[in-house]
Amino acid sequence: MKILVTGAAGFIGFHLSRALVGQGHEVVGLDNLNDYYDVNLKKARLSVLGESPLFRHVNISLEHDQPMSELFRSEGFTHVVNLAAQAGVRYSIDNPRAYIDSNVVGFLNILEGCRHNGVEHLVYASSSSVYGLNTHMPLDPHRGVDHPMSLYAATKKANEMMAHSYSSLYSLPTTGLRFFTVYGPWGRPDMALFLFTKNILAGEPINVFNYGKMRRDFTYIDDIVEGVVRVVANTAAPNPAWDGDSPDPCTSSAPFRVYNIGNNQVVELSRYIEVIEEVVGKKAIYNYLPMQPGDVPATEADVRDLERDVAFKPSTSIEVGIRKFIDWYRQYYKA
Repeated sequence: MKILVTGAAGFIGFHLSRALVGQGHEVVGLDNLNDYYDVNLKKARLSVLGESPLFRHVNISLEHDQPMSELFRSEGFTHVVNLAAQAGVRYSIDNPRAYIDSNVVGFLNILEGCRHNGVEHLVYASSSSVYGLNTHMPLDPHRGVDHPMSLYAATKKANEMMAHSYSSLYSLPTTGLRFFTVYGPWGRPDMALFLFTKNILAGEPINVFNYGKMRRDFTYIDDIVEGVVRVVANTAAPNPAWDGDSPDPCTSSAPFRVYNIGNNQVVELSRYIEVIEEVVGKKAIYNYLPMQPGDVPATEADVRDLERDVAFKPSTSIEVGIRKFIDWYRQYYKA
């Protein structure tokens, strides 16, 4: 396969690109290296990827339609994995336009590129954030997701609807993946594990929202990548049992699919921090705070569809995953 991976210098994009070239696929990694977080970390990831002759980086912003059109036209991609997006629930409250530019306008350019250039399968990142006010656990992709609590979540819901329209109009196979709290080596500096590890090692307080009562389905990066790789090879197809009188939100009469990718194990934030303390060998200084705007108290992924269709279910425990992250952190930052 010749695969376009957008957001290749990002956390998930880096790991996915490395796995794909390891399997012998040619990967063009698109990333505009924006400064949402440390650009040097992104450059370090690209440096690792650049060790493979099968990887090539292009610096283009998704929302720039002409360069995107030229890229698709000249490269002849067989598959596309769109991971580039403006991330972060809280950042979307202060910077809403960045989310429309990247996550909506940019995604339209991805869809247009796939439509006009014979791409066999588009796989794209959605998010557990789309579940919003839903409280029925585990979170089921066969239930509606019409009550997002942040603009970030709304743009991810929009991506799913935009993808369905292109699947329906142009028979473009599309698969959306709702990621659940991804963590691991080379992770994003704005994520909880990174912030907690950094502050505990430095002897500084950590901000613990919802007074430590947050419950999350923490999913290790290697499990995410394995799931994505399998989904890429499992081209979305119409659901022959789909019924417009009782429409299933995550399948269609068009070649359209949506899956959860999560560990299917809920962990309370307080336990997550305890494991970090155990691995670091140092107690945290807690700064307890209320829930942040746009956040939800709990997530848990129903992954039965993923297990059925690609024979995979994430299973890495936080005890294993957190240790691997902290080992990487200590080595990378010489901490």
